[in-house]
Amino acid sequence: NMTTIATEEYLEVITNRPNTAIRYALFDFDGTLAPLELHPDRVSMPLAVQDKLRQLQQRSAVGIVTGRSLADLRRRLVFEPDYLIGNHGIEGLPGWERGARSFERICEGWQQQLQGFLSTLGSDVWIEDKRYSLSLHFLRAAHRAGIAQALTLQCGQLDPQPRVIAGKAVLNLLPPGARDKGGAVDELMKLARASRALYAGDDVTDEQVFLLDREDLFTIHVGVGDDSAARYVIPDHASVLPLLGLLINYLSGSRDRAPNRRISAR
Repeated sequence: NMTTIATEEYLEVITNRPNTAIRYALFDFDGTLAPLELHPDRVSMPLAVQDKLRQLQQRSAVGIVTGRSLADLRRRLVFEPDYLIGNHGIEGLPGWERGARSFERICEGWQQQLQGFLSTLGSDVWIEDKRYSLSLHFLRAAHRAGIAQALTLQCGQLDPQPRVIAGKAVLNLLPPGARDKGGAVDELMKLARASRALYAGDDVTDEQVFLLDREDLFTIHVGVGDDSAARYVIPDHASVLPLLGLLINYLSGSRDRAPNRRISAR
């Protein structure tokens, strides 16, 4: 049962409640901070959003948790968040590099196994190679439901078996043992000793964060009409800018301490 965030009064209560002021503001990228596009290469974060995030950094640590690789994400930013977590949670936390080569080899193997099958589906179905994970895109395909079913069956035959997380006309393939967004946010909050955090996201991959159901995590689903485990909802990407404005206005004072730089992904 999600509650729509509709009034400034509500945010004022949440952000100024004693001992629960939000100190870590975490956001998904595509569909949340940036509007969705037909092709992921065309996605960019509006400068107005980046400017608000910079302002918010005076009040709270700011992080981006994305399915994109960190290399891809950094090219799209003109400011430096305190925390960057990429590849659905695989990249960015201390020690993530230990499994990197193994994940990379697994993804290379999956690409070889999928190549023949994908060639039968035409150019509207394609692989995005994120090095440590893969995404199978079919947004432009004519019969998306059938394509999704066929891809899911094919992924079930891959060796080793991937963890498949469906998104909006995309299947995300994570190697066995890889962290998802939920595991990454949970670990980040422990390492940063975060007393209170906000997380906003629009996709199925963000549900892993919402399902943590932590009392100290204020969860917001971006987009109406979707079933979600988030506690609150805002209508769409366009609602993110006003949300950032409310947070800036109501998170009184400056940050009480610098973020744990050991955790930051530089």
